[in-house]
Amino acid sequence: MCHQTIGKILKAYWQLTLATLPPKTHNLAFLFEKTGLLQTLPSPFSDLIDELDPLNIQCRYPEYKEKIFRIMDENYSLRILSLTKDLFIWLKQKLS
Repeated sequence: MCHQTIGKILKAYWQLTLATLPPKTHNLAFLFEKTGLLQTLPSPFSDLIDELDPLNIQCRYPEYKEKIFRIMDENYSLRILSLTKDLFIWLKQKLS
């Protein structure tokens, strides 16, 4: 859900600033790059994008789910969630 949250607000930013419909993609790095936000993205968030992008693909396929469950312990999940909240706030400020 963290990936989807960032993807949706990024697409809102795309539509607001570029005045076009965003592409049908789930690639967060691509969306950050094409919106021009990648250059201003604080480093903890760029690391988060590197983590979220592959998780989105892996969670869609059953053969990857067990692998994800092994690496996503409580501490890892809480860290990802906290960073996602902070990134969401950062992006929301860009929308203002």
